[in-house]
Amino acid sequence: MYQFLESAKIALQSIWSNKLRSFLTLLGNIVAVTSIIAVVSLIQGMNGYVTDVILSDVGADSFSVQRYPVTRSEEDFDKIRNNPRITMEDADAIRRFSDNVSAVMAEAGTNAEVSYRDKVLQSVRTRGVSRDYIYFSGYDMERGRPISPTENDRNRNVVVLGFDTADKLFGTKDPLDKTITIEGIHFRVLGVAEKKGSMFGRSQDEFALIPLGAWFKIFGSRRSLELTVKPKSPEVLKAAMDDATVALRSSRRLRARQDDNFGMFTSDTLLDIYHSATNGIFAVLVGVVALSLVVGGIVIMNIMLMVVTERTSEIGLRKALGARRRDITWQILTESVTLSTIGGIVGIVLGAIAAWIVTKLTPMPAAVEPWSVALGLFITAGVGLFFGLYPAIRAARLDPIEALRKE
Repeated sequence: MYQFLESAKIALQSIWSNKLRSFLTLLGNIVAVTSIIAVVSLIQGMNGYVTDVILSDVGADSFSVQRYPVTRSEEDFDKIRNNPRITMEDADAIRRFSDNVSAVMAEAGTNAEVSYRDKVLQSVRTRGVSRDYIYFSGYDMERGRPISPTENDRNRNVVVLGFDTADKLFGTKDPLDKTITIEGIHFRVLGVAEKKGSMFGRSQDEFALIPLGAWFKIFGSRRSLELTVKPKSPEVLKAAMDDATVALRSSRRLRARQDDNFGMFTSDTLLDIYHSATNGIFAVLVGVVALSLVVGGIVIMNIMLMVVTERTSEIGLRKALGARRRDITWQILTESVTLSTIGGIVGIVLGAIAAWIVTKLTPMPAAVEPWSVALGLFITAGVGLFFGLYPAIRAARLDPIEALRKE
């Protein structure tokens, strides 16, 4: 341990006495580690953010039924292009068939014009929901109350506004019990949903929620629905999905050899789709950035070879006084690792700052994970060890007599 600290002290003294050379030596490592930490932080932030959005939208203990399953090519989509629409009959079939299901929400959505007096908002996401929507997360109230099952069953013209929609229409005024128009039809405001924030710069709070029957009156009933199914407990999620599959196949009179003509998704399914679409891109991005570490390592190796040349007489004297080959090897390796690790530490700090700046100036989220910091330190130490090995071996093989003649 003492030998390591002594070698590290010598390395630090060498760095301090040759500041410009040390800075240029470390520049490659600093740039590489800065880029890696920044990229990994943005990737982790994006992964965490997308996961939160998917879980809040679908729910960790729910699954959705849609008209089309996942397709990966135009040819696959051509096979399912004529899938029948998802209807309320499908929702009723699932509800009747399965004892594992506690709620089935049907919803449909489109963009519409929403206005209040002289305030007009174009392309507000207007969603029609069935009576069971109150049992799902994502619709908690910031003020007011949700649409009641009775109001939903009777297709009343009532609405729950997203936080941003209410803010743009009413400002500081109280929106409750006010009358707005959606595509020219009057709706009474019951409540305002809690603020969800934005995703990649796009607000998730610009929407209007109305009963599904009222939505059909405005936009027509020949639209495919999306069903969200909530099992009685997370433990029976798989059983509930199996029940829903049997119920839909039975109600649609599909034969045993026919494929399902609907898609079924859990939050895990959507996350798998996201990860399969992005993991390759992220891996290539990190790999390209990591190539600069090799360049930094080569620079460190060249500098350490120069250091060995400069200190040939010192190394010869140490060997003449009894230093063994492994002592010389250890000293040079320690100096190389110390030099590389300092560059890694500087790069980690700059990478975290770069990720923070990107988060502040763009919609991209970032999260500096402790493991990425540890990985940065480990990689830079490894680079110093690997690229310092040849100079260390070369120094250890110096003949003490020949080395002393360099004096």
